[in-house]
Amino acid sequence: MKIQNQINRTLSQSEAIEYVRSILSKTQGITRTELANQLCDKFGFFDPRGQRQRAGCIKALRDLERKKQIVLPIGGEPRGQKRPRRLVEGLAEAKGVPGEVSEIRELQIIRVETAEQMRIWNELMIQGHPRGAGPLVGRQLYYLVKSEHGWLGGVGFSSSALHLEARDRWIGWDWDRRRANLHHVVNMSRFLIRPCISCKNLASRVLGMVVRGFPGDFEARYGHRPLLLESFVDTSHYTGVCYRAANWQYVGRTKGRGRQDVLRKREESIKDVYVYPLEEKFRAKMGLPEGSGLGAIAITSGIEGGDWAEKEFGGARLGDKRLSRRLVEIAADKAGEPGRSFGGVTEGDWPRVKGYYRFIDKPDDSAVTMSAILQPHRERTIQRMKAQKTVLCIQDGSDLNYSTLERCEGLGTIGTNQTGKQSGGLHLHSTLVVTTEGLPLGVLRAECVAREAKPHKDARPLPAIPIEEKNTFSWIAGVRDCMDIKPLTPRTTLVSVMDREADFFEIFDEQRRKSYGVELLIRAQHNRKTTGNHKLFDEVIQSPVQAQITIKIQRQSVRAKKKNQ
Repeated sequence: MKIQNQINRTLSQSEAIEYVRSILSKTQGITRTELANQLCDKFGFFDPRGQRQRAGCIKALRDLERKKQIVLPIGGEPRGQKRPRRLVEGLAEAKGVPGEVSEIRELQIIRVETAEQMRIWNELMIQGHPRGAGPLVGRQLYYLVKSEHGWLGGVGFSSSALHLEARDRWIGWDWDRRRANLHHVVNMSRFLIRPCISCKNLASRVLGMVVRGFPGDFEARYGHRPLLLESFVDTSHYTGVCYRAANWQYVGRTKGRGRQDVLRKREESIKDVYVYPLEEKFRAKMGLPEGSGLGAIAITSGIEGGDWAEKEFGGARLGDKRLSRRLVEIAADKAGEPGRSFGGVTEGDWPRVKGYYRFIDKPDDSAVTMSAILQPHRERTIQRMKAQKTVLCIQDGSDLNYSTLERCEGLGTIGTNQTGKQSGGLHLHSTLVVTTEGLPLGVLRAECVAREAKPHKDARPLPAIPIEEKNTFSWIAGVRDCMDIKPLTPRTTLVSVMDREADFFEIFDEQRRKSYGVELLIRAQHNRKTTGNHKLFDEVIQSPVQAQITIKIQRQSVRAKKKNQ
């Protein structure tokens, strides 16, 4: 089934509504089920197995009734929620489970097909899963994890979330594409390894085994092959490490709304969202254009055409769509001659210059911020990173000198000139991502701050000042940013490259404690001890010469510095 039957859209047409009204007026005592059967036969609402899509049709009829376009027959009494059937004597604990998955005997995934197996699955979830056994919604498949040591856990699949911003942005589909292809996405709504079991790599191994067999099982039962899996991780209970180890991709977080949160109460916990493509080119099979969503893209993708600025900066959330369009126009103009002022680039075109200054002249609480402007380009940069095996995330700082401007407020101190006078400006700390060959992929992060000197009344010694209050914290913030996006690039090694200013203990401790797969490469400033109680610089001097490179460095200033009187 390539395109899902659009039941709501079909029945919302005026001709279909008149047809429904005629059936209701001519047929006395007709039930909702009988009406749905007639409509399925009339409009061809059948699933791939040839069965009527009765439930979807009844739901669409209820929507029409809420809009006061039809009046349905009175339905039957609502049934109470069914309680899951459980084992009479409970479930025995698994015995003798080893600490390493390779040592488990006869590990297997069993598809639930009998009533007894369903009772075991229910018992496992009720005993061990925070959300219990359900009920689950839509198309469902259940699996048990078994071994010679006993029942180890279970997995349950159901229909995907109807609306999920993080997933939808990652896929890149619009409203119509989502409605037409949502049946290609399946939710892994239950995943459990029994809490009493502590076995290294068991969870990731089970995920891999289930994913390999699931597409064929789903197709055999429901008549079409799914393209994408989704799942949620409640970080108050779990970390999601097993998902990343099994090559699932983190795409964002939920908003705390459940499937039935019509009143937007947001009573659910915030969860991490993971996806797993079952087909490499699933977007193309959904009919999405090339480059859609937030998947991996080639370095040259989208930058050769005339709409490159739209791809890099379009959709920036600046509080007004007109401002987003203005940003795209400014980026396209500046790219031609980045070294010139905007007035020079536009050759004195006053309307464009005026629009430019209106764009940047915004109050501090405006949505037009550096991070908001950079966000769409940042997303494209991450997409380009995903296509690389290894990338270098190069951090550095630059001082923006505005001391010559007479009416400029909010500046910090960036240093002193040759006469000892303080210079006013801003400090820009940014992260540029390049390939291992040095080819730029984009700017990952940029932060502009007005640094202030330490107040004279602050008598704290330097070691007593928290690292968050020091200027060097910008280096840690850059490393943390790389750690934050690492789950988005599971197959790419990130190397954070920094200058000697970053050679301090806290940044190494940050990487050691959190260890999110981000490597550090820092130009050494301190002659630290190495393993074996040796000194770093001594070991480097004594090591064999690997290569020799000549670099010409120009003088910082043509004028000779003045000597102190």
